[in-house]
Amino acid sequence: MLKCSTSLWSADLANLEAEIKRVEPFSEMFHIDVADGHYTPTLLFFPDLLKAARKHTKLPLEVHLMCTHPLNWIEPFVEAGADGFIIYPDSENDTREVINAIKSAGKFAGISLTLDQPLELLDPFWEDLSIICILGTRVGIKGAGMDPIVPEKIRAARKTIAERGLTAEVEADGGIRRHTVPLLHAAGADYIVPGSLMFGEDPATMRAWLASL
Repeated sequence: MLKCSTSLWSADLANLEAEIKRVEPFSEMFHIDVADGHYTPTLLFFPDLLKAARKHTKLPLEVHLMCTHPLNWIEPFVEAGADGFIIYPDSENDTREVINAIKSAGKFAGISLTLDQPLELLDPFWEDLSIICILGTRVGIKGAGMDPIVPEKIRAARKTIAERGLTAEVEADGGIRRHTVPLLHAAGADYIVPGSLMFGEDPATMRAWLASL
């Protein structure tokens, strides 16, 4: 069954504790989007807000660093309670250095690929990754439709993971809708990152629907 790394970007942030408690029973993990206004024009989440969320859940918190200098943010978010990080291979820091910092802190590492970034960018890093995050929309764009290339990209990632005998999981992020989720499931995604699909619906009903796929 598809697992949910629920995006707190779609929560009512003025009622964060209540929102977390409402969807926690139907989530395996929480997805924290961090944007610096440079890598993407959006501004999102910061360490103190993650620290506040950490008080209200024992689920893993994965921090999606949409930042030009992710290395600067590993330690602050670790101290705030992060369990893992997803980074981009074209940030202004060396990807290997960032992954080493994440793993040295005892956290899991993932890489996110934008729509135009090929899987080949992961070739130096496959063995280090717990999460392969496949973006379905442009970075930092909320509410957009999923690009049709995504299912095939997921299939290709699953094929590489199987061929290399790895344990990494594939996560689909962006454009998560009732009509796209079956496509992602069929392609072999392990996780989806639901936002409005979780917070805009009754989460129990939505999760029961997921189980029926």
